[in-house]
This record gives sequence, structure tokens and C-alpha cells, in this order.
Amino acid sequence: MDKICEELYKIGIVPVIAIDDAKDAAPLAEALIKGGLPAAEVTFRTEAAEEAIRIISKEFPEMIVGAGTVLNAEQADRAKAAGAKFIVSPGFNRSNVEYIKSIGVPVVPGTATPGEVEQAIELGLDCVKFFPAEQNGGIAKIKAMAAPYTKMHFMPTGGINKNNLNDYLGFNKVFCCGGSWMVKKDLISAGKFDEIEAMTKDAVNAMLGFTMKHIGINENDAASAEATADKFVSLFGFTKKVGNSSVFAGNVIEVMKAKGRGANGHIAIGTNNVDRAVYHLGRQGVKFDESSFKYDADNHLKVAYLADELGGFAVHLVNN
Repeated sequence: MDKICEELYKIGIVPVIAIDDAKDAAPLAEALIKGGLPAAEVTFRTEAAEEAIRIISKEFPEMIVGAGTVLNAEQADRAKAAGAKFIVSPGFNRSNVEYIKSIGVPVVPGTATPGEVEQAIELGLDCVKFFPAEQNGGIAKIKAMAAPYTKMHFMPTGGINKNNLNDYLGFNKVFCCGGSWMVKKDLISAGKFDEIEAMTKDAVNAMLGFTMKHIGINENDAASAEATADKFVSLFGFTKKVGNSSVFAGNVIEVMKAKGRGANGHIAIGTNNVDRAVYHLGRQGVKFDESSFKYDADNHLKVAYLADELGGFAVHLVNN
């Protein structure tokens, strides 16, 4: 994927913004960044779009701000001049896509059919928008359509919200989702940026989906591990399962047969996507032990340990 698309993959959600007054651009960008989404697609459906992109790109250089609903070369030129880091179109206009590529801006054109996807492939693209997502058959259609195109990635937009977000992001050919539920025009116009920040945080939490997977207790040897596990089994009726390196009592208690990571043991936290969890926690200042990273066949993270212990326990992320 293009580097911008790789960054959008880690962020996971791209707020799609229709902004009527450029004065709202800075506080809106600040609310999104504080809420955990340093990205935005500012649509060219309003007269304030160009100036809003210019303000955001200048005052918040860490934010990946793009221009949406770009329909022609004139809009593409204005978007680039304003500082747009990527350009999105609602449909597939070949000449428009070719022009945007020629001016050196990453482009994510809209598609809804296999024919449009094939045109994108012919132009050397591996990231496209799928729009309008829900009205066009949703994740079921993306899965069916993506099957022959093994290197294509999709950004579904249209009808996506907190409740169906992970239906899309759970498919490995979806690199991010566009959504506007946390940046509704009435909230922006009313200056309710605290509410936008709170809704953005809620969207990020829903996307990451942190859960408690299991806790690992360190013991010195196999006999001690079995003895500790047996106590949990006898007290709480858990099922005992003996493995090569540990003994489980139920699904949540793991007793190690030898000292492992952490003074007392380890805690496994599940997430919907380890790559995204590492990115978002990293933005909060969390450090990771990169030597602990393990990857799946698609080169996505599947295990990552935090650098610091919590309460004497090593903490690692795994996929739900």
C-alpha cells in the first residue's frame, strides 16, 4: 500500500467532514487529534473546504488531512495547493484519477463494481474507496468482490457507524473506514468540539475492542504449576488443561511451568487489531518491546508486549 494508506490502516477510521465555516477547522482538528483520530477527509462539497484543509495542514502537521469529493483537475490542484496529503473521489473517473496521479498526490477513487476495481488496478492502484458502502451491499459485497483481486484494499464509506464498524475492519482487505457519525455538521456548527472529542474516543475504543484474555501466573516448575492450577479447579470448578509450558484452569487462568516474562507473570489483553492497538497506545506514550513482536502470514502484528510491567505483570496484546 501507499505510505499514506499504511498510516490510515493503523489509524483505522477516517472522519469524513463537511465543514461550512473555515473558523471551525482548527478546533475540529484539535478535537479529532485529542480523541485519537489524527486523520480527516474534508469534502469539497462546501466552499470552506479548501481553506479548512489549508488551516489544518498548516496548524496540525501531524494530522493526515485529505480532500474528498474531488471531481475534476481544478479541484485537485486546489486541494494539493491547500496541503491535502491524499485525495478521494466518490466515483471512478479515469481521467480524473490519472490527473491526480500525475500531480503526485495519493488518490483513493470510489468504486462499487469489479469493473471499476480492474480499472484502478490497471492504473497501478492498490487502495480504493467502496462507496456508498451500506447501500451497495456492505461487507458481504466487498468480500465477494475482493476475492479475485488479492492485492486490492478497500476503504468503505457510507452508512458506517460504531455498531457496524468492526464488521468492515475485521476483513483483512479493508484498510480503514470512512465515517461521519462523530463529526456531524450540526455538532461542528454548534461548536460542540468537546462532544466530538468524546465521540471520537468512543469510536476508537469500539474499534480497538480491548478485552481480558487471560492472566499468566509464574511458578518455578511443572509440579508447582499443576498444584496452583488444581487449587483454582477445586475451588471454582474450572476445567484443567495441561500444556507443554503451562497449565490452564479454565480459559482465563494460566499457570506457567517456569518463570516467564514479568516478576509475577503476564496478562494477555485482546484487541480487534494488534497493529492498530500498538499505534493508538503509542500515541498515548506507551512503549513496546519490539523484540517481542510476532507477525502473521500477512506481516501484521499478532503479539506485542508493553515495555513496562504493570503491577509486577508483563502485559501483551493478542488478537481477539
